[in-house]
Amino acid sequence: MLARPRALLLALLLLFPLGCSPLGDDDDSAGLDDDDDAVPSTYAFASRYDGASSVSYSGQTMRQALLVAFSSHVADLTERVDGGWVPSPGDVVAELTAWYAFDSASAGDREHGVPTDPAALQATWDDIGQGKDLRGKLAGNDPVGHSLAYADGLIGWEHADVARPDDLVLLWFAQVEALCIARANGATPADPTGAAIPRAALSPEGLDLEQLLAKFLGVAVAFSQGADDYLDDDEPGKGLLSDHSAAEEGENFTALEHAWDEAFGYFGAPRDFGDYSDDETASAGGRADWQGMHDSDGDGAIDLRSERLFGHAVNAGKRDRGAVAATDFTGQAWRAFLEGRALINSVDGPLTADQLAALAAHRDAAVAAWEAALAATAVHYINEVLVDMAAFGGADYAFADHAKHWSELKGFTLGLQFNPRSPLHDDFAAFHDLLGQAPVLSDADPAAVTAYAEALLSARALLGAAYGFDAANLGDVDGHGGW
Repeated sequence: MLARPRALLLALLLLFPLGCSPLGDDDDSAGLDDDDDAVPSTYAFASRYDGASSVSYSGQTMRQALLVAFSSHVADLTERVDGGWVPSPGDVVAELTAWYAFDSASAGDREHGVPTDPAALQATWDDIGQGKDLRGKLAGNDPVGHSLAYADGLIGWEHADVARPDDLVLLWFAQVEALCIARANGATPADPTGAAIPRAALSPEGLDLEQLLAKFLGVAVAFSQGADDYLDDDEPGKGLLSDHSAAEEGENFTALEHAWDEAFGYFGAPRDFGDYSDDETASAGGRADWQGMHDSDGDGAIDLRSERLFGHAVNAGKRDRGAVAATDFTGQAWRAFLEGRALINSVDGPLTADQLAALAAHRDAAVAAWEAALAATAVHYINEVLVDMAAFGGADYAFADHAKHWSELKGFTLGLQFNPRSPLHDDFAAFHDLLGQAPVLSDADPAAVTAYAEALLSARALLGAAYGFDAANLGDVDGHGGW
């Protein structure tokens, strides 16, 4: 189990403002001879082998785009079913699996449809990357890593058919299909108020499977790969211990440069992220009117590999913008990724022990900010659920909103187990015992409603203690205030 002092160290890293090193102000301690000159303002690093850009993470961009497309596909199921489509058994699961286990050979030449303005530089899936899917990089499917889900089975979702993250995804696929078939055949379920449930992937138990799948896949692929693969240092030749003595065969970058870039790609920031405001970053959401992109090179197109926000970088901006007591998750993650890559770029040959320790400190700062933004999002959704529950029986209560808020909370936080250095490591199982596997709904016994609200407050307190969050960002007992 992770030692408490280590968890506290990671939490303390979040207290350093943008541009400050957790190792102090001495340039030598950061592993760079001239910190100001060595760290560029954008994520741009020339290869020592040919002078061209050595930054490469097209596979990560491909998976970020697949996550966008997958979520849009699930969201569209309601309109399709209500428009007359009657799926047969296996149809919905097959469609979802086609996105999950994407096959470039059969679908790579299709337009990707990822929204950008102006149009994307890459038109098809093959233009972004080839031979990439989500399933192969899901926690527990990729052989690299040693998170809780690898050693002890998936924690946080108890079901006879679920032992690994992949099992949970497939279980949810089957549940989406059952709901779609029932709806198509006139058996739309009702919510606890007696109203027809408005969306196909929303269960009467309050599980918004669209949100559960989107959020869980985001953490079980992107966060898991970043924290428990490309930035880990427990296996020779992998992650931070990757080779830096020569270029990879046929490439102009080393394995270490590439590993760091791939983690950065999974965070989802564009290469000029320092030029984005929190308002701009936080507004980069939804299926239309995306604002999270700059045509930085002025070529009249958005390069998905370098000029568009994705996933967790957007999430970090939302939490920074919504904080009562100021946070800078975006700036801390950005600066750590940038400084770490600059350190790697400054070293010709294998890193010394001191340089590797400095790189690990940058890794710790990047992952700590990344995970803290996820934990702050959990605080946000705990507060939303508390407000939803307080509205039981009133005109302001909306079952669909309640299910959405709880499902985002659960989906995001299931992924915190995929960081072996997580500050919540020791309390992870207890935290998910408090959340349970479904929200407590308006038709529950009043005592159960009260008990669950208290459980949510306890879960929020666990997050506050583990990540060192300011009390002002946690909110009050009714879920108001805070993130």
